[in-house]
Order: sequence, then structure tokens, then C-alpha cells
Amino acid sequence: MTLFNIAGKNIRNNFKHYFLYFASMIFSIVIYFTFVSLKYDHTIQSASEGSDKINSAFSGAAVVLIIFVAIFIWYSNSFFTRKRKKEVGLYSLLGVRKKQIGRMLFYENFLMGVLALLVGIALGAVLSRFFVMLLMNVMGYDAMPNFAISPAAVLNTITVFLIITLITSVQGYRLIYRFKLIELFRADQEREKEPRSSVWIALLSVLLVGFGYWLALQNMLTSQAWKTIGVLVTPLVILVSVILGTYLLFNTLTVTLLKLARKRKRSYWRGLNLIGTSQLLYRMKGNARTLTIIAVLSATTLTAVGTAYSLYYNNRINVALANPNSYMFIGGDKATDNKADQAIEQALGHKVIYHESIPLLEVDADTTGLGQTDGSNDQTFTVMSNHTFNKLAKLQGRDEVLSLQGSDAAALEPGYMKGISPAYEGSTIVLTGKGIHEQIHFTELKTYSVLNLGTVYSTLVVSDDLFAALQHKAKSLTVQAYEITHQDKAKELTKQLSSILPENAGLASFYSDYARGMESTGLMIFMGGFLGLVFLAATGSIIYFKQLTEASSDKARYLILHKIGVKKSEIRKSVAKQVLFVFALPLAAGIAHCAVALSALSNLMMTSLVVPVVSCMGIYICIYLVYYFLTVNSYYKIVTNVK
Repeated sequence: MTLFNIAGKNIRNNFKHYFLYFASMIFSIVIYFTFVSLKYDHTIQSASEGSDKINSAFSGAAVVLIIFVAIFIWYSNSFFTRKRKKEVGLYSLLGVRKKQIGRMLFYENFLMGVLALLVGIALGAVLSRFFVMLLMNVMGYDAMPNFAISPAAVLNTITVFLIITLITSVQGYRLIYRFKLIELFRADQEREKEPRSSVWIALLSVLLVGFGYWLALQNMLTSQAWKTIGVLVTPLVILVSVILGTYLLFNTLTVTLLKLARKRKRSYWRGLNLIGTSQLLYRMKGNARTLTIIAVLSATTLTAVGTAYSLYYNNRINVALANPNSYMFIGGDKATDNKADQAIEQALGHKVIYHESIPLLEVDADTTGLGQTDGSNDQTFTVMSNHTFNKLAKLQGRDEVLSLQGSDAAALEPGYMKGISPAYEGSTIVLTGKGIHEQIHFTELKTYSVLNLGTVYSTLVVSDDLFAALQHKAKSLTVQAYEITHQDKAKELTKQLSSILPENAGLASFYSDYARGMESTGLMIFMGGFLGLVFLAATGSIIYFKQLTEASSDKARYLILHKIGVKKSEIRKSVAKQVLFVFALPLAAGIAHCAVALSALSNLMMTSLVVPVVSCMGIYICIYLVYYFLTVNSYYKIVTNVK
């Protein structure tokens, strides 16, 4: 029997141990092949009109995926090599040379890689049409993809993953020469010393994480701490503080807590708690680095996916804030306005809800009274009357009514940000211009507008009397505002209006901003979701491999327990508790880090991210639980010899 045949037989016999590794590799290849295929897909190219942004995004995501998968496969190989030390030692004892053993392991890993590559490309090709449809849907495109396999994508995927598989196979080959025969046989008997714990370092870990959280939740625009440290340096300080604190948390605090649990004799001697607590205690120091990496990676993945989904989820809300009317443009000659009006009235699939001609003024102002220290104090405002505001607000379904008198004014600021935007209320500015010198006093601030931002300047609402007085002195203009049904599907009408109206009409439409938002945020959530799933599959697999390696070492202990009368149900319960501790630690830390990061983002964006964030965390936890139950089941089968 050749070494190649032995390698194939070993894969078949040990496939149940390799299953998650194999499945994770296949999943990574499917996602990589999908990204490369989408980059070359003709349907997406035509729908997005050859957008360079999409090509760049897929290329960037593919590079990130390559790096991560290479690290994951490299890391996984080290677990498998350690797990098979005794087997390799037996081969050496029987006279098989290290060169031959290395070649056999090389063949095993290479065969697994090639098999995963073939299955991954086949699955990717079958699912490619579905992935194209999914991307088109989240980006808001209406197009039916055709089934097609890109030869360039196939060649690209084969090249990349063959190189990764070849490198990791060579790594496994080289590792054989580092082992001594005695080390190979005593691999399972090696025991870690009881780790030392320090109350002070445990306290330091809590302080470091707490400091990072506190700094992250500060308002970066007004916080003295951010100003003192520096806006560019502070995020790095937060990152280092939280990562170092998390490592010390797993390395020291958990050891301290486990030792305290051991001192509680009543619970420690109950059932198999003694076994589970001791094993966790002795291995926690060795697991600290792995758990820290998984916690940080989980937090990064959740934050990225949560942010992408939040932007996608809030796209319509943000677009509606900037475009309260479906269309708005500055009126020009009557012939052009009538042509645009006719196009809107006759548009298929749409009905006009309202059409208003809105008189406005453009007035310069001295804004010294707003107290802004940055930039010029000269600013141009769009001014509208109290009556016009009330009329538009009612048409747009707002219940607010203004009652301004004399020199009172209200500011409309949809992009208002506390700490950056002027306070407005209680402030005074002076309207200037030819024959104009009017001091107005802000009595109200509205964090929305009734005019589309793309057409007008920052908007002020003044009393009807003051508007009438300014009308003869300031530059006046009339804007046309339309609200139509199905405004998010007005692609053809928007194109038609863009061709009819001149550039100086300042056409601002709900559809244009909505489509751009759907394209960018849809692309982000598609890539973030799939990359997040790959990261999750990899991190779950790493814990799975590590726990199975430990299960092989613990097998003899559990068999002795079973022989002296311990029931298998008690063994399973002990295993479940032990594995839960290892799974729950990085997950809880990752969720906590993510929650703080997204809370900081929520405060900065001044919007609620609860729904999208909870949705992402729920999906993440559910998939993580699948890995947990698979690990418990496999661990139990190993320690109890269940086939």
C-alpha cells in the first residue's frame, strides 16, 4: 500500500473529526468563489452600469477573505498535528522514516484541500445565480440574472486555494522534523501546571476594559479626554486597552474566579464539578490567547455586520429626512416647467399626491450671534414664510404648526448634531444685503426640513410680515415640490426629469438618494454578512478543534469515572458545562465589546440601532449555539467511546 493510499484511508477513517474543518473550508471557498464570480457577473455590471465601487469592494473583500482563510487553515493544521502526535510516534517506532511520515501528512492535507476546492467551486457555481439575485435584491436592482459560470472566477479560486493548501501542507511536512519520539508518545500525558492568579492583575483587567468602554462612549466631539489624547490616537488607545484587558480577563480574572469556586466546598464536591472546574482551571491560561482572539474577532464581526445592517435598515429614514418631497426643483421658464409637470402627471405606475409651487427667498446673513468659531460668519440662507411652512408640514403629515411673530424665526436643520451644529434657540443673527438689515431671533429649532436639501440652502422660517417685507429686497425664487406614490421605484421618471431640467434647476429626488443608499449599504451588508459568516464558521471551528484535542487527552479520566459507577448522563452534563464555559466566555466578551462600539456609533449618528443590532446578535448567537451542541456531542462521544 502506497503512502498516498494510506493518506486516503486515514481521511476516510477520521473524517468525522475533520468534518467541521472540511465544511468550514468549503464554506470559505464558496464565499470566495461567489465574490469573484459577482465581480465578473454581466447582470450586475449592466445593472450597476459598470460601477468601479462594486469591483473595488469585491476585490477588497476577496483579499480579506484570502488572508483570514489562510490563517484559519494554518491554525487548524497545528491542532490536527498535535492531535496525531501519538499516531506519528507509532509510525516512527515501527521504522517509518520522518520523510515518509511527512509525505503522508502532506498528501492528507493536500487531498483534503483539493477535495474541499472541488466541492466548494461546484456548490458556488450552483448557488451563483441565487447569490446574484440576493445581491440585486439588497441593492434595489430589478434584473433577472442568467445562469453562467465565469472561467476567470474558477481559475482565480483554484489558483488561490491551491497555493494556500500547498503552503499549509508543506508546514505539516516540516513540523514532523521538530518532534522527538519521546515527545510524540507523551503528548497526551503532558499536563499544564496550575496557573497563578493575581487579584491585582484581575482588577487591572476590569479597569482596562472599563476604561476602554468609558472612552468609547464619550462624545468624541465634546469630550475633554478625546481632545487631550487626540482624535486620531484615542481609537488606538481604546483598541489596545480593550484587547489587553480582555486577554488579562481570560488569563487572570477567570483563573481567580475558578479558584474562588473551588473554595466553595458545597458546590465544588457536588457531582462532577470537581473534574470540570479543575480541567478549566489548569487549561485556562493556555486557552487565554485563543479565547482573546475569538472574542476580538467576534466583536469586530458583529460590529461590522451590525453597522452595515444599521445603515441599510435606516436608509429610507435618512433619505426621507433629506428629501421630504419626492421631487423638488427650482422653477425656470414655463415651457420647461410644464414639460416636467406633464412627465410627472403621466408617469406610469405613479400618482401625484400633491404639487406645490413654493415662494422662497435667498438672503445673506451675519451669523456671529450663533457663536461658531470655525469658518466664516457670512452665510446664505433660504427663507420661507410661516404660512408656507405650515401648509407643507400639513401635506407631509406633520402635526406641528409654527406661530411666529415680528422678528421671531425657526431654524430647519435635518442634519443637526449636538456639539457641532449651532445651538440656534436663543441666538440672534442679522440678515444682510442690499437694503436689508434685519435682526432675527431664533425661538425654535426643528431637526427636519420641509424642503429637499439638494435644492436649497440651510432654511429659516420667518413670520409672514417679515417675509413680505423682505420679498421686495431679496432674491426671490419659486421651487416646485411633488409627492408621488411608489417614489422608491421611480427610476425611469427620475431619468426623464434629469434629461428635461437644466442643471441649475437643482433637481433633488427621493429616488436618486434612495437608490445610491441601497446600492452602497446593500453591498456593505451583503459582503459584511457573508464575511461575518465565514469568520463565525472559522472561530466556531477553532474552539471545536481545541475542545476535541482536549477530549482525547481526557478520555482515560472519563473512562475511569464510568468504570467506578458514574453515569453517562452525568458525564454528558459535566462535558456540557465545561464546553459552555469555553464557548460563553469569548461570545459574552465579543457581544459586550460590540454593544459598546455600536452604542458609541449610535450616539454619533444620533439614531437608534437597537433593532438591527439585536437582529444581528440573535443570528450570531443561534449559529454559535449550533457549534456548541456539535462540540458537546463530539466531546461526549470521544470520552465515552460512543460510536
